[in-house]
Amino acid sequence: MNSRERIKLTLEHKEPDKIPKHDGLWGSTIERWYKEGLPKNIEVDDYFGYEFKVGCPDTSLQFKNKIIDETDEFIIERDHFGEVIKNFKDKSTTPQIIDSPIKDKKDWHQLKERLRINDKRGISFKGLLLGNSFIPLKEGLKTIKDNYEKGRYMLCGMLAGFDLLQRYMGMERLCIAIATDPQWIRGMVFENAKFIIEMFEHMEGLGYKFDGVFLFDDLGYKNTTIISPNSYKEIIMGADKLICDYFHNRNMKIILHSCGCVKSLIPYFIEAGIDCLQPLEVKAGMDLLELKKSYGDNISFMGGIDTRLFTNKDLNLIENEIKTKFEIAKKGGGYIYHSDHSIPDNVSFSRYKEVMGFVEKYREY
Repeated sequence: MNSRERIKLTLEHKEPDKIPKHDGLWGSTIERWYKEGLPKNIEVDDYFGYEFKVGCPDTSLQFKNKIIDETDEFIIERDHFGEVIKNFKDKSTTPQIIDSPIKDKKDWHQLKERLRINDKRGISFKGLLLGNSFIPLKEGLKTIKDNYEKGRYMLCGMLAGFDLLQRYMGMERLCIAIATDPQWIRGMVFENAKFIIEMFEHMEGLGYKFDGVFLFDDLGYKNTTIISPNSYKEIIMGADKLICDYFHNRNMKIILHSCGCVKSLIPYFIEAGIDCLQPLEVKAGMDLLELKKSYGDNISFMGGIDTRLFTNKDLNLIENEIKTKFEIAKKGGGYIYHSDHSIPDNVSFSRYKEVMGFVEKYREY
């Protein structure tokens, strides 16, 4: 059974031969691992046998990436979303937002004209936030075809909803607008949802073939959601449903990445049509086993393995974490291995290999 077959069965709530596996890694983590023995002639995906390949087309407002200032430690730049951000040079942390391009309706009216298909829209296999990592769509088609032939489950990665708009407007301005002018924000969310579909159809015309969509929309803080469940339902859910309905009609599944505590939104995710929720941050109270019991018949889960344990001296702790959660979460399908966010650069190459050894040990059905 190859990865595509394994993941399709899992997302249909059927039991495959093994729990599918994937993970997210900081760029600085990979750089560390190269120094610690990771072969440079093989991609991390291939070395650890990850089963997804995510290609992220550029659906931004297409601002030109520009370095504004930099030191030995920091860099300030305008990214392709138009926001001015300050970050460490290795970009391994959440950046500081200094400025955003949309401050009022007039700005949006002018800038939304940028949401058009053109030859400069590329695709990234390193992440949709790294504006300098995009390559031309025709060039990216080879990577898609190569991974499809390997049997990987192919995902089209798209930034949507609240997470996209906070990059255009800034968190404070967006939250105020949600409270004072929800119809404006709802209209923006729908405009971007429609452009996601338009971009996909353009790629399909070029020969791209995907099995599903990976939506990115961070909606949670540590203890609760950033916006209320009612705001999600009234402002964002309709656009998410538009996206889900469109891709479901093509027999494609939707995986939603939403960090933080989003437990109160899960019933609305299910109503919108989301097929799988990732990454289930343990430190934000997202308990995989509790979620599986409450919602496992209606939505799949990906993640929920506490990354904080990856650096603990006691290997028994992480083995027990994986063994215990796998035993329950895999029943009836509907579970994919992933760390509960991504692997930071304090995790050594040797330790991660030990973690993946436990994944292999307990993923068999």
